Amino acid sequence: MARRSMPNSSAPKPRSGDRSRKRRASSPSSGGRPAEDCFNPYRYAQRNAMAEKKEPSYFMYFPGNYRWSAAFINMMGSIAYGGAEIGELHKIGTLLKGKAPDDDAAWFDACVNVADGVRGYAEKWDRTGHRHAAAHAYLRACNYYQMAERFRTPKDKIGLDAYRRGVDCFHRHAALTDLRIEIVEVPFADGSLPGYFVHAQNAKSARTPCVVFFDGLDVTKEIQFVRGVPDLIKRGISVLVMDGPGTGEAIRFRGHYLRHDYEVAGSACIDYLEKRADVDPKKIGIVAISLGGYYSPRCAAMEPRYAACIAWGAQWDYHETWKKRIEAQFKASLSVPGHHIMWILGVDSLDAALKKLEPFKLDGVMQKMRCPFLLVHGAEDEQIPLSDAQRQFDACGSKDKTFRVYTAEEGGAQHCQRDYLTLVVADMWNWFEEKLIRA
Repeated sequence: MARRSMPNSSAPKPRSGDRSRKRRASSPSSGGRPAEDCFNPYRYAQRNAMAEKKEPSYFMYFPGNYRWSAAFINMMGSIAYGGAEIGELHKIGTLLKGKAPDDDAAWFDACVNVADGVRGYAEKWDRTGHRHAAAHAYLRACNYYQMAERFRTPKDKIGLDAYRRGVDCFHRHAALTDLRIEIVEVPFADGSLPGYFVHAQNAKSARTPCVVFFDGLDVTKEIQFVRGVPDLIKRGISVLVMDGPGTGEAIRFRGHYLRHDYEVAGSACIDYLEKRADVDPKKIGIVAISLGGYYSPRCAAMEPRYAACIAWGAQWDYHETWKKRIEAQFKASLSVPGHHIMWILGVDSLDAALKKLEPFKLDGVMQKMRCPFLLVHGAEDEQIPLSDAQRQFDACGSKDKTFRVYTAEEGGAQHCQRDYLTLVVADMWNWFEEKLIRA
């Protein structure tokens, strides 16, 4: 059954005339139903485009600087899962006060400055046997190191050294935390992909459901961890958190460039999980964030062993997305510098990047999906328009599909719900619980 919006009993009740939470997301053709009875993303986008320019409906620590503000609010959201502390974040912000919006060297220095300090606390507590305090501090230091390095392209020795320190901090966190975290290698191509297998808590049987969690354009498995993994395992679901081709350690140290046939990596993860005695091979789901809205649906559509799929942010035609960004000379809202796309594709020009991106399209792929599908998207996403999300949802061939649109009024309207992380995490993990445990 196709559902166009998820119940949201926890959200505030809509005001009179505000039906956005109750409406069903719909294309212009709504099956004869009155337009006012459905949430229409096309009209929503048109209305907002014509509206007088106003202040953003979400918090921006650096007004007018989308990229820095997006990264900063991502770190703020990670507080809920142990990835940051408000005083440490404010120190980063203070160090950046008055800096030019394109001074990414200043961003790197500020984040590394704080990361070094937090790692110092972690190492002191580690030496004196205070493992709980040390584990938490190592996790925060990891996050700051990796958020420091993300804008630094080309990837030089200074940046990669900071990245490695972040990975090392996470490995030490994994050794000290009460959570059971395995550092794993998934056989892939002529090498392997790095990941973390995070064991389920409160498991009902020896073999648990498992979710494969891929990253996006510029995310890493360590950053993904503090986007809700500790909450998912509480539900009796294990998580395989991965650096896929084009991301994290896979691109930095393994030479695995971004590829359109992401199902090759998705199938490699299933092959790995099927060999584990603690995973139920019939209950393996997949989720991915941002550009992962291409990865996870492609994997689920092309690999029938996946039992459920979430796209955390929509994608439709990634070639067209980057064509528009390049034509706009990267003045559009971007989470990383525009030349990042050349690096992860392994090319030396934007023309070559566009050529490689030509097959990154989901039309003809979404139609093949048969497993349950959840698509979540922000109504005011500045990177991927809501109309692309509607096209992706409409094309999905699954009979069990749900489209959850987050509005500015309730929060979560921005790209990948960075402005209300705990809300989208609850909705997504509730859905996985329904599909992988209660079904």
